[in-house]
Amino acid sequence: MAAAGVTALRLGAADDRHQFRFRLAMCNETYEKKPFADTCRAIRKVGYTGIEIAPFTLSDDPNAIPAGERREYASIIRSEGLTFAGLHWLLLVPKGLQVTTHDGAVRARSWEHMRRLIDFCADLGPGGVMTLGSPKQRAVEPGMDRADAVKHFTDGLAGIAPHAVERSVKVLIETFTQFPDDIARSMAEAVAMVRQIGSPGIQTMFDTNNASNEAEPHATLVDRYFNYIHHVHLTEKGGAYPGTGTYDFKPVLRVLRRRGYTGWLSLEVFDFRAGADKIAQDSLRYLQGEIARLG
Repeated sequence: MAAAGVTALRLGAADDRHQFRFRLAMCNETYEKKPFADTCRAIRKVGYTGIEIAPFTLSDDPNAIPAGERREYASIIRSEGLTFAGLHWLLLVPKGLQVTTHDGAVRARSWEHMRRLIDFCADLGPGGVMTLGSPKQRAVEPGMDRADAVKHFTDGLAGIAPHAVERSVKVLIETFTQFPDDIARSMAEAVAMVRQIGSPGIQTMFDTNNASNEAEPHATLVDRYFNYIHHVHLTEKGGAYPGTGTYDFKPVLRVLRRRGYTGWLSLEVFDFRAGADKIAQDSLRYLQGEIARLG
């Protein structure tokens, strides 16, 4: 099968009733300082059909990127044969953002950044999601009551939810099971926030690395909370690329296939030492093999 066809891999080819297609994207940060057009070209050449973008790779202040430049980024994505999947690492730049802090001025500035970033996301392409991770910028500050931090977080999300709906963007709460000072330490906590806010513009996602400390099997969690999951990050435990560790992706993939998941499976890694092209190629080949073995 040609590389460009990997993301359109047919599952259950022996029985047409079980055809299914996963959509695979890759985060651009793996290519670090490579020009954006070259990154898009490289990602598509390997066989991915979507690109997820870390805003800090484009600017120290992504909300200051002018309209013309935004249109150029969107045009490059389309011209290279990719679809914009969404944004992640939302609060890394500009410096000084914190959405749960007791400092009301900082908090207000941070949520205004998020509101404007919704526009940036919508400008890059339709249907994009915003994965709200950035654990340092949403942690419970020392000496702060956790309930207060959670309230600041949910109130802030509720405040930007109408704008997200207006721009057809979904802001997704990421969980961090490994950080005890985080405001969403499990899928259950993240989904509870989504339910409390009660807006289609605020949902959640699943990250195979950041869910490492969940008490229940990942497939069980994905099945239980499927209706709230609108994006999936594929990573080995610790942030290495798929195929270099021991994580078994098949149980989660089986649930997603059975439930008819239409969102993106996005490759997000944190160890770039192998080089972007090798990471992209080896990960896709490995995931292709895992998908083929689903049965």
